[in-house]
Amino acid sequence: MSEGIRLLADARGEFRSHLLRRILKDAGGDITLALHLGDRDADFHAPCLQRLEVRMGRKGHLLHGREGTGAQLPLLAQPDFHQLIETAVDQMQRNAQFYRYRAHNIVNLQDYLDYYHLLANAFAQEIQDNGATHALFTTVPHLAYDAVLYQVARALGLKTLVLCQTIFPSRYFSMRRVEDLGSFVDDGRSVEPYPIEKGSAPDLFYMDDRWQKPSPRGQLGARAVMQLLRHLALRDPGKLFRPRYLRDTLARMRDIYGALPDWRDPFAAFFHTNEMAYFEHLAQYEGQTVDLTRKYVYVPLHNQPEMSTSSLGGVFRDQVLMIEVLARHLPPGWLIYVKDNPRQGAFARGPMHFHRLTSIRGVQVVPLDASTHDLSSHAQFVATVTGTAAWEAVRKGRPALVFGNAWYKSLPGIFPYQEGFDPEAIAAFRFPHDALETAMGRIMARCHQGVIEPIYRDMAPDLDEAANADEISRTVLGLLRREVSLTFGAPHPAEETALL
Repeated sequence: MSEGIRLLADARGEFRSHLLRRILKDAGGDITLALHLGDRDADFHAPCLQRLEVRMGRKGHLLHGREGTGAQLPLLAQPDFHQLIETAVDQMQRNAQFYRYRAHNIVNLQDYLDYYHLLANAFAQEIQDNGATHALFTTVPHLAYDAVLYQVARALGLKTLVLCQTIFPSRYFSMRRVEDLGSFVDDGRSVEPYPIEKGSAPDLFYMDDRWQKPSPRGQLGARAVMQLLRHLALRDPGKLFRPRYLRDTLARMRDIYGALPDWRDPFAAFFHTNEMAYFEHLAQYEGQTVDLTRKYVYVPLHNQPEMSTSSLGGVFRDQVLMIEVLARHLPPGWLIYVKDNPRQGAFARGPMHFHRLTSIRGVQVVPLDASTHDLSSHAQFVATVTGTAAWEAVRKGRPALVFGNAWYKSLPGIFPYQEGFDPEAIAAFRFPHDALETAMGRIMARCHQGVIEPIYRDMAPDLDEAANADEISRTVLGLLRREVSLTFGAPHPAEETALL
């Protein structure tokens, strides 16, 4: 029964706010809004909490005039609290001055911890004061403020519903808990197999075919020079009047561009000395040959910071830790081919990252334009936190080892990480392609129809906005009322009690 539902909603942007308004309208009064985190039309402006700015929502600013009452203490009592706070701090860093021009001013660990507690206390007080009973997250929390909000909601016993847009056009997942992503429970229904062309690569709108081919080297351009000048004007204006510094820095930038593929524009959007150090280290590995006849495991790194690691990776948001664990299990003579993400910048990639990475037995960093398709096809298996490289591997009939909460982790050929795993057994594992299509058909049958993330609208060029809102409203109301089966976790409402 939905009687008494008081909904806390994290819905940023006009697109998602419109969907939220439609859901509340269609609820007919039996679901009321307790608290809305969004933009200026919401109770509190959510993005400003990420950047530590002063932007008012309808109720003002979340932290203004707030007294510390210890309302967040149930969160502190959670057995995995240290992992929770590490997850949030990792996400807070995405807006640090080392990675953004529009940055917050947090610079040390204690400031991060203090801000975490301020947010947690404020959210807990608002939840208690407004009588929220349920929480709706229109995407997996991964922007720090929403991660803290989710953690507090769970600790205070709210019934949470998390939605997640998929890489499949107009489809999204649902679950009660973030950690349920990929935990598929077959409900025994007869479903149609999902057709997959064997050996085909998934169609990913955010990937570029140029990234997988040998490319000409780049050249330093005017845009990168302007980013250097912008950085100095904002952060270190005295160096604008030091010709030798400018000359030497431009020379270093020119060398970086000359070493990388022409599609890789390191400083087009942002310049920082940390970025320069990252790309100088990365450039060392360009031009190396890759022997595909060796026995190796292919590890394509995730872009960070992102949901794929920060929210879904657990301790393996530290991707070098994943590689260290992998190396400890591999037989003598096996290599680990590591390819960095073509979108990556200096976040989590300082000089210590490369020192630690290259000190691991068997690791070889491969060039940026080495083909990920060739690397995965010839590997003994693919290893990743939650990356689509594992989804590509099983489409080829190749196995993959997965360290995080990936949506595909129940599919044939996917091995969720367990201590003591046998790499030779994983490499030898084979499965019929029709088993993959059947398993994928079961997942797709429990996906929901609609677009909930604005950036995915391009995957549905003929999207009818009104029909989309109708469909999402019906589904989300059914999920909140426990009348519609979840994609992941216990599929039937009667089975959900143990998960709350």
